Amino acid sequence: MIALLRAALPLFLAMIAGMVGSLVVTSVLGKHDTVTLAAFAVVTAVLNPASTAVQGALRGLGPFVAPYREDPAAAVPVVRDARWLSLATGTVGALALLCVPLLAGAAGVPPEVRREIGALPYFLAVYLLVFASTGGASTILIALGRSRNVLWPTLAFGVLLGGLTAVLVPPLGLMGVGIAWVVAGVVAALVAALNLRRALGRPIGQGRPRTREIIQLAKVSIPLAGTVLIKFGVLGVVTLAASTTSTRDTAAHAVLTTLTGFLMLASLSVAQAAVPEVARAPDAAGARRAHRTAALLAITGTLVAAGLLLGFGEKLLVLFSDDGAVRERVFGLLPLMLLASTLDAAQAVQGTGLTALKRSASSLMYFSIAYGLLVVAAVPVARTWGITGLWTAMAVANGLLVVLQGTGFQRHSAKVGIVPGPSPGAAPGTGPAPAPDAAPDAGAAPDAGAAPGAATDAGR
Repeated sequence: MIALLRAALPLFLAMIAGMVGSLVVTSVLGKHDTVTLAAFAVVTAVLNPASTAVQGALRGLGPFVAPYREDPAAAVPVVRDARWLSLATGTVGALALLCVPLLAGAAGVPPEVRREIGALPYFLAVYLLVFASTGGASTILIALGRSRNVLWPTLAFGVLLGGLTAVLVPPLGLMGVGIAWVVAGVVAALVAALNLRRALGRPIGQGRPRTREIIQLAKVSIPLAGTVLIKFGVLGVVTLAASTTSTRDTAAHAVLTTLTGFLMLASLSVAQAAVPEVARAPDAAGARRAHRTAALLAITGTLVAAGLLLGFGEKLLVLFSDDGAVRERVFGLLPLMLLASTLDAAQAVQGTGLTALKRSASSLMYFSIAYGLLVVAAVPVARTWGITGLWTAMAVANGLLVVLQGTGFQRHSAKVGIVPGPSPGAAPGTGPAPAPDAAPDAGAAPDAGAAPGAATDAGR
C-alpha cells in the first residue's frame, strides 16, 4: 500500500499543476475581454474532448510496457508502436480542431465571437500533434516505475502556460494563448522525451510501423478513449438538462461539478498508479490484491476530501459564488454530490483494473449501459425532480458501474496466470486460439521476456 501511495503522489501533484495552469488561462482571459473568453470557450469545447480522447488512448499502453520494468530497453519496440498509434489519434484530434470555425458557424455562434477565434485552432492543433508525438511518454514512464518523472513535464507545462498567458494575452489577445500553449507543449514534450530516454537506457530510434502490434495496442487503447468520450459527452447532456431548471439551480450544478473534479484527483491518481501492479501480477490473487489496495486508497482519499469539504464547505463556497442562495443550494446538495463522487471514485478504479487486464472493451460496454441509461433519463428527471434528481441519477449510474465493472474484473482476473493447454484432439504443440477480447502483449521481441515481479508505480 505504501508503494502504491508513493507512486500515486507525483501523479496527484501533476494533475494539480495542470489544473492550476488552466485556471490561470481562464482567469487572464476573463479579465482581458468577455468576447475573448467566449471565443476561447468555443475552441476548448472541441479541444477538451479531442485531447481527452488522445490521453485516454495513450493510457491504454500501460499493461503492454509494465512487463519490461526489469529490462526497460526491451520495451523500445512497444514504444515505437505506441508512437505510431498516438500520432494517428493526435492527427484525428488536430483535424477536429481545424474544423472549429466551420462548427462555430453551423452552431450559430455570434459573428464577433467567431472573428475573435482567429488562428487559435491552428495553434492548438499543433499543440495536440506535439503532445501526440511523445508517444504516451508519461504512461510508459509510469509502467516502468518512474512515476516521479511524470511530474516534471506537467509542471513545466502548467508553469509556462500560466506565465506566458499572463504576459502575452494583454498585447496579443487570444493569439497569445495559442503561442503559450504551443511553447509550453513543446517544452513539456522535450522534458518527457528526455526522461523517457533515460528510463529506457537507449535511444528509441525509428522503425517501420508494425501493423499487427499496433492493432493489438489499439484494441486496448481505442475503447479506453471511447469510454472517456462517453462519460464526458453524457455529463455534457446532464449539464444541458440542469440548465432547463432555475438559474439558481443551474449555477449550483456548475459549482457542484467543479467540486467533483477536485474530489476525483485522488482516485484518478491512485487508479492510474495501480495499472502496472495489476498488469504485472503473476496470478489472480495478486491482481485482485493490488486492485483491492487501489480501491481502498482511492475511496479513502475521496472520503478525506469529502470530510474536509463538509467541514469547511460554507467558507469554501464563497470562492465559487457571491450569491447566498446558490451557496445554500450547493451546501444542501453536498451529501448527494459526495455520494455520487465516492461511487465515481470506486468505478474509476474498477475501470482501470480492466484496462490493466487489457479488457478495456468490456469497460466500454459497461459504460455504454450505465451512462446510456443516464443520458436517456437526464432531461425527464431534471424536469420532474430538478438537479436533486439529476445528482441522484448520477449516483445510481456510478453505483451501477461499480457493480458491472467490479463483476467484470472478478471474471476476467480469474484468468490471470493461466496458460491454456492444447484443446482435445489438437495436434501436439498446438493450442486454442486466443480469446477475441484478449490482446496479447504487443511488441515483445522473441528474446525479450516479461520478467515477473511486483509493480509499484503509477501513471497520469
